[in-house]
Amino acid sequence: MMRTSRGSRIAAAALTVGSLAVLAGCGTSSGGGAAPSEQADELGDYEGQVSILAWPGYVEDGSNDPDVDWVSGFEDKTGCQVTSKSYGTSDEAVNLMKTGDYDVVAASGDATLRLIAADDVAPVNTGLIPSYEGVYDFLKEKEWNSVDGQSYGVPHGYGANLLLYNTDVVTPAPTSWDVVFDGASAYSGKITAYDSPIYIADAAVYLMAHQPDLGIENPYALDEDQFQAAVDLLKEQRQHVGEYWSDYLKEIQAFETGDSVAGTTWQVIQNSLAAEGASTDAVLPEEGATGWSDTWMIASAAKNPNCAYAWLDWIASPEVNAQATAYFGEAPSSDAACDYRDDCEAYHAGDADYASQIWYWTTPIAECVDGRTDVECVDYARWTEAWSEIKG
Repeated sequence: MMRTSRGSRIAAAALTVGSLAVLAGCGTSSGGGAAPSEQADELGDYEGQVSILAWPGYVEDGSNDPDVDWVSGFEDKTGCQVTSKSYGTSDEAVNLMKTGDYDVVAASGDATLRLIAADDVAPVNTGLIPSYEGVYDFLKEKEWNSVDGQSYGVPHGYGANLLLYNTDVVTPAPTSWDVVFDGASAYSGKITAYDSPIYIADAAVYLMAHQPDLGIENPYALDEDQFQAAVDLLKEQRQHVGEYWSDYLKEIQAFETGDSVAGTTWQVIQNSLAAEGASTDAVLPEEGATGWSDTWMIASAAKNPNCAYAWLDWIASPEVNAQATAYFGEAPSSDAACDYRDDCEAYHAGDADYASQIWYWTTPIAECVDGRTDVECVDYARWTEAWSEIKG
């Protein structure tokens, strides 16, 4: 995600961060941590601390809201004292992981493959994480969290980037992304779009359905011609965009004031607008949508890998995962978590058919993630350059 905030209280102040340390059964590097690309065979004694890097709202200890705390229980159970730092963009997370200051990171799909390629995170032995068994199968061993069948983390939650629209202005109710692309001129100046290079994939999803001759099979695997088509579509859209957003609070305000009438959104944003009585609705368009499934990953040189494994098991356990994903505003990672939530239906939790329509954020790399070997795909660095050109 790609985003600075996503949940109903994610504007809360970030927590502070701290130390690091290592796992029995693993080789060690000169820094004392687990060797890069080496998977743990067994766990050793807890080190007494763990340092976590995550999106705001993912590591809550009651300091932002005394009623929101899933860290204290972990500390009481394991003796691993948590220090954490929140970040605002995936690019920031990738850069912070290069410092070696963190044992664990919650990474979105537009960061995970970059972290894996740089050996900043290690393969994860899911057999050492009991809670992993209950995670939805449609989130396991996917191209954004695994390589060649090797898992690099534990899924946290997931959601789709939906189409939000003003029901009084945008009529009839849209069923296609056409309203923000080829049909955007009808609402010129009041279209909104997510502010990130990964939004290029949203254009690619639209082109998959409306320009099949391009041959796009995966919106994150674009050859030069496919990529240019997506960029051209977004440059056309630019003249109709009133605002690009990354802060969910700003999108809420724009729809409340009428400054925006159609654009990408998250389910939690529509929930907030509906609670305020706004004339809005959100839909998963017929073309499908991009989305996210964040992954908890362990640093390849983690100084506290035993506590890191314990955290991955804790955050994926049903009651804790329910708390964390509900606070953030996304579907949980397991059916068992829905026993502790009353809103799973609104987030389509566990609905495999719904989930199959989501193209989860995946880092674009030169080696095409759709399996093609006869062409080179455009990598994320080029996506970043193109995004600056699109916005002007």
